Amino acid sequence: MSRIQQLSSALRDKKISSEELTIEYVKRTERLNPVLNAYVCTTFAEAIDNARAADKLIAKGEGTLLTGIPMALKDNIATDGLPTTCCSKILQGYRPYYDAAVWQKLKSQGAVLMGKTNMDEFAMGSTSETSVYGAPLNPVNTAHVTGGSSGGSAAAVKADMAVYALGSDTGGSIRQPAAFCGAVGFKPTYGAVSRYGLIAYGSSLDQIGPLTSSVQDAAIVYDAIRGKDVRDQTSLCTPQGETKLTGDVKGLKIGVADEFFEGINPEIKSAIDAAICLYERAGAQVKRISIPALKSALPVYYIIACAEASSNLGRYDGIRYGFRAKDYADIDDMVVKTRTQGFGREVKKRIMLGTYVLSSGYFDAYYKKACLIRQQIISEFKNVFSDCDILIAPAAPVTAFTLGYSGGNPIEMYLSDVCTVPVNIAGLPAVSLPCGKDKQGLPIGMQVIADRLCDGTALSAALFFEKEAGIVIENQGDIK
Repeated sequence: MSRIQQLSSALRDKKISSEELTIEYVKRTERLNPVLNAYVCTTFAEAIDNARAADKLIAKGEGTLLTGIPMALKDNIATDGLPTTCCSKILQGYRPYYDAAVWQKLKSQGAVLMGKTNMDEFAMGSTSETSVYGAPLNPVNTAHVTGGSSGGSAAAVKADMAVYALGSDTGGSIRQPAAFCGAVGFKPTYGAVSRYGLIAYGSSLDQIGPLTSSVQDAAIVYDAIRGKDVRDQTSLCTPQGETKLTGDVKGLKIGVADEFFEGINPEIKSAIDAAICLYERAGAQVKRISIPALKSALPVYYIIACAEASSNLGRYDGIRYGFRAKDYADIDDMVVKTRTQGFGREVKKRIMLGTYVLSSGYFDAYYKKACLIRQQIISEFKNVFSDCDILIAPAAPVTAFTLGYSGGNPIEMYLSDVCTVPVNIAGLPAVSLPCGKDKQGLPIGMQVIADRLCDGTALSAALFFEKEAGIVIENQGDIK
């Protein structure tokens, strides 16, 4: 039984109330968050009120599996009346007047919000160190980063300061932190979960998904937040009913693409090779394949993502909301100074790169070419999934960086996305789950990728490994 199922059963059987459970999570968060910096905004008073309301729902027999369960939201998911800053100075003081679609759904089911989690500024980064609030720390070893950009969500789940959390994934921002912290991270099919209320980074790449302590929990949260939303024109109708996970892989066709393993840490490759052997022994058919276009995925991702960021972040000008520079000569000077002072270094780099590739004379050479290669990547994935049910790959080429490492070697930070960005480019579902540890004791993440709208296939295949490998995702009681 998963963590959510265990707690839900205890709440229904009145072994514990949601109020009592929430108070325990509040105490734990008050103790650990000053060290880990996973939350940038806590909502403890509201959480206890919500827990009391959840107890009433459960007493009337109107609860769901998520009713009364403490959880967290990434700081780029809109919450009515609560700070939503994307961990950026430029959104200082911003409180939306509406809820994101995912939070509306969870709130209606009696979810208990513990607070908003730390992240890379505007989701731009792979370590969460670009946050204006400072970096969250990895609960496995606080000398290391959580990964990014949903680093605070991964840390909150791993340290058991939330039963589950929502993050967003533009190029691996759910899966890579899950891999670094030793949690489960699920990036659904693009469009399966509404993006309404998600503050955009790259609109054709962004996707909300859960971070949890088990694959079953990821499926439970996914079922609660997925579905068509008329407010998001890219949202899709997903298969009806509960996502059933059999964990049966007999006859499953697994593709292993050479391109995913180029330049991978040998310890990670060894751990994933062992996992593949486990699938084979259970009756899965493993096929070594090649996806040549993956070699171009990283530059394609950064061109498209930065171009979309340049457009999406144009609205932050100091006029309508958020931070505004104090001393300026006229409105043009005010906008320039506001954006200069309000955005961090990494965000400004990506805005400038995006503006450059969209500019006259460079559009065809960069942005248009990237879009054409994107179609080639999508086409090659379609060919693969005509013969394979899933792909298995590393979630990241390395384990968690030490704090400050990306500042000294930013190229390594960008290269750490090499295994995850192809999934966003093609809009595919993918699960990251632990598959061992390196010699430092840091978690190794494995990725299970499926075809569009085959989210259940990816989750079910991941569940098999989680059960058969006997990997228990332990919450960090004693933070190192």
